[in-house]
Amino acid sequence: MIVGNAGAQQSPQAAAPPAVGATAPDLRLGSDDIARPAGLPEMGKWMYDPTGVPAHWLGEMYVGKRLHEPINVIIIDRAAASPEDAVERLSRAAATAGCPSRFGHSSGYQASIGGEVFGQIEKAREHAFSDEVFELTNDHGRIFGPHRFGSGHLFVGAFSREKVDPLDAPGHRYVSFNEARDRFSQSLDVKTPYKVKAFVPLDNALVANPEITTGDHDGIAVLVEAHWSEFPLADC
Repeated sequence: MIVGNAGAQQSPQAAAPPAVGATAPDLRLGSDDIARPAGLPEMGKWMYDPTGVPAHWLGEMYVGKRLHEPINVIIIDRAAASPEDAVERLSRAAATAGCPSRFGHSSGYQASIGGEVFGQIEKAREHAFSDEVFELTNDHGRIFGPHRFGSGHLFVGAFSREKVDPLDAPGHRYVSFNEARDRFSQSLDVKTPYKVKAFVPLDNALVANPEITTGDHDGIAVLVEAHWSEFPLADC
């Protein structure tokens, strides 16, 4: 069992992440689970757990409903020479933005982009990108991809904020999807070559559903695009 939280359901770690390029039927996607944003590949609206169903944030019930984890960040790198280069650049940028890959979060999650299934780019087990250690209140997220997009590479991410109080039960509580999304994308914008470019409607805010909610999520993903000409590579 992991020692930290995930801000997502603690799923069995024996489940291996999907191979890059696996076909989307590995996930249980209905037509209502796929977003088709203009000018971008179709993508799943949710982060999925290792069993192929939408991740349920730490199994938490929020206002009496299950809490689904929405995709709320889209990242494009048009200059990377390869998928591996795109992952390395983005991982470096996340660390520069104050959100490196850290231990203490459940792993093995997946997302759908362009009809393909992608695992987390954080390769170490029980890791996610986080602005603090898991013992403290933090913004954290998982990033998936990259999907080949024209001459570039596209990633999606699911970010959330959790309050950590070891004296409370449970010790990790959901706070916000929007706050974590906005802080991560703004930190990238200020400190790295990745700049906020647009706000993309994904229609993944669940408001009136009697059983499932997405908390404060507004159905929008922040689109961030790398502009490497603005920064020397050594700065990121």
